Amino acid sequence: MATKVFDRETLLDLTVNFIPLFIILFFIVGYAVFNPFDIGTTGRILQYVLLVAPFVLLAILTYLSGKAISLAEKGSPVYMPGGATVDGAEPIEDEHGE
Repeated sequence: MATKVFDRETLLDLTVNFIPLFIILFFIVGYAVFNPFDIGTTGRILQYVLLVAPFVLLAILTYLSGKAISLAEKGSPVYMPGGATVDGAEPIEDEHGE
């Protein structure tokens, strides 16, 4: 049985990173299909470097953030929303039975 890398809650937390990834991917594909600036080879290479480098770095950051969130959710006590900062708050039982 295959295990899921991220659960639904973790994917919702990472949505803020997926949106810029899709925007950058849109421009990578768009500039591959059309050449709106009519620039030479050096300019095109620089253009793609300035698009692909942030895409790759953000993808790596998103994956590492997802792993950190996933591990924190599994190993930390779970409180009611806003209750983690309240003095004397008791953790609630989560779905993992911890």
